Amino acid sequence: MTKDEYIASLRALKRRVFILGERVENVVDHPLIRPSLNACAMTYELAQQPEYADLMRATSNLTGQTINRFTHLHQSTADLVAKVKMQRVLGQKTGCCFQRCVGMDAFNALDSVTCEMDRALGTKYHARFRAYLRDVQMRDLVVDGAMTDPKGDRRLSPSQQADPDLFVHIVERKSDGIVVRGAKLHQTGALNSHEIIVMPTQSLAEPDKDYAASFAIPADAPGIVMIVGRQPADTRKLESGQRDVGNREFGGHEAVIVLDNVFVPWDRVFMAGEHAFSGMLVERFAGYHRQSYGGCKTGVGDVLIGAAQSLAQYQGTDKASHVKDKIVEMIHLNETLYACGIACSIEGKPTASGTYLIDLLLANVTKLNVTRFPYEIARLAQDIAGGLLVTLPSEKDFANSEVGAVLEKYLRGVADYTTADRCRMLRLLENLTLGPGAAAYLTESLHGAGSPQAQRIMLARLADLETKTRLAKRLAGIGD
Repeated sequence: MTKDEYIASLRALKRRVFILGERVENVVDHPLIRPSLNACAMTYELAQQPEYADLMRATSNLTGQTINRFTHLHQSTADLVAKVKMQRVLGQKTGCCFQRCVGMDAFNALDSVTCEMDRALGTKYHARFRAYLRDVQMRDLVVDGAMTDPKGDRRLSPSQQADPDLFVHIVERKSDGIVVRGAKLHQTGALNSHEIIVMPTQSLAEPDKDYAASFAIPADAPGIVMIVGRQPADTRKLESGQRDVGNREFGGHEAVIVLDNVFVPWDRVFMAGEHAFSGMLVERFAGYHRQSYGGCKTGVGDVLIGAAQSLAQYQGTDKASHVKDKIVEMIHLNETLYACGIACSIEGKPTASGTYLIDLLLANVTKLNVTRFPYEIARLAQDIAGGLLVTLPSEKDFANSEVGAVLEKYLRGVADYTTADRCRMLRLLENLTLGPGAAAYLTESLHGAGSPQAQRIMLARLADLETKTRLAKRLAGIGD
């Protein structure tokens, strides 16, 4: 699809959406949602530009047709590397989350897991999933990957909860499909998606088999309600001015998705009770998504480094040695994130279905670094920006006939640059580290694709400490 075709396709959806306590019919043009739509639309716009063709497009192994890479099954380590490079470019172009990564990561995890599940259990999910994905590829759809459940009392398993709906589960099995109920939280880009793929949120045991469910549903299927979450300073997008918004064109959103007795036909069901494979699906999806952060967060990091360097120039501090050192440290941290994303891609291996899986150990290293480094990059950027980052008067004050000229005079930095440019750059940096952009760059870095402890658990499991101790004993001359 083209960008315009994508936007038109969203207008055709009839969804139940609530924003700031009100039912909203025209989601596409809502000022709180449109910046996130613009960011997602960039995945279509760049795919039409020849200079980005190698990154944004791929040849489908299912149809042989040229498709958007966001709907592709990785067929080589080159595909895995191209994914990370594509995500960095999109992060640079938008300065925010562009929302299609979760669906792409869900496709690749489901492809290998359904294949191995069929081989072990004699089920028929793999062909069913690939038929679904062919349709997604041919229509170039945005698919929201929904994994995170509310979870309720974290001490209890899904089936032990006081309210059974705190994890999405199957409530009825029919001859033609299943009925599901529950909710998914933190759904990035939900309102910009055509489809939703639901996955279990954790490893499950036999008593929780009704919670081992994966399926695809249209975003406007009966029984679905979407409730948009708040972000810091989000109502600035409702103001008529431009200077205070920070990122003028792009942004993000998250939503609670409620599934109220939603019917799913069998041809859209990819797991229905096979609890033994829930952990594999979660682990592989998380691995792919942790790889993703080595691309998207470095792209946004590039923007943040550029904002800090620009402010140093506007303020006349760019030649100071301590500022140069801070900029170099920001670059070092950012490129380390990218290096890890590339490394786990290069070390990828084919699964039984032929789809390539990243190196899970290195993918978890990538994400664990992402839980830390963006916070330090943001701290250094705020250090360089100075206190005006949080004391800058509003755009309305600059437009006021009595005090506007005074502000223009006293908030000017280096004479070669305008006060307006300095203010716009301060607002962009504020957006990325304190405002709506911080939801994607910082909080998402910490909790998206699993909080830090989830990566530590995987590192402990995958690091093969026994082999490392044998290496040390051999060199130390210690026998078995």
